[in-house]
Amino acid sequence: MDDVMVARIGKAHGLKGEVTVQVHTDSPEERFVVGATFVTEPAEAGPLTVRASRVHNGIQLLAFEGAPDRTAAEALRGTRLVAAPDPDDEEDAWYEDDLIGLEVLDTKGVSVGRVVALHPRPVQDLLEIEKTGGGVAYVPFVEEIVPEVDVDAGRVVIDPPPGLLDLES
Repeated sequence: MDDVMVARIGKAHGLKGEVTVQVHTDSPEERFVVGATFVTEPAEAGPLTVRASRVHNGIQLLAFEGAPDRTAAEALRGTRLVAAPDPDDEEDAWYEDDLIGLEVLDTKGVSVGRVVALHPRPVQDLLEIEKTGGGVAYVPFVEEIVPEVDVDAGRVVIDPPPGLLDLES
């Protein structure tokens, strides 16, 4: 299996080279440890080795060797951290890169739209769907609402409760 994105670097935080990261892993406390090294996209930005990791007000902060100050940290903004997939992941676990672009169908086979993003949340992740008729829908990525994901067939089947697709962001 290909490497997967585990985080995207956001803005600099403070003066000592810390950055915010948008987490794309279920186990940040295991992945973002001092000494962990990540391949990057773009490749020219890395590899990056974690020199400090902490959570501040619910936001994951990382500092990397070779980025000692705010200026160096800001230059990393937008960089994706990638790693080998965790072999202990469940069989029915998907990564954002697996889902983006998949067609979304309802249980009757009617096209709803396409997956454009996966938003990790503490309680449940959200699929962002660009609806066929225009607009965006956010669907909780739980088995009761998303009973089928078939990456090979290029589709996701959803069974949304009434009104869910009518809600705008």
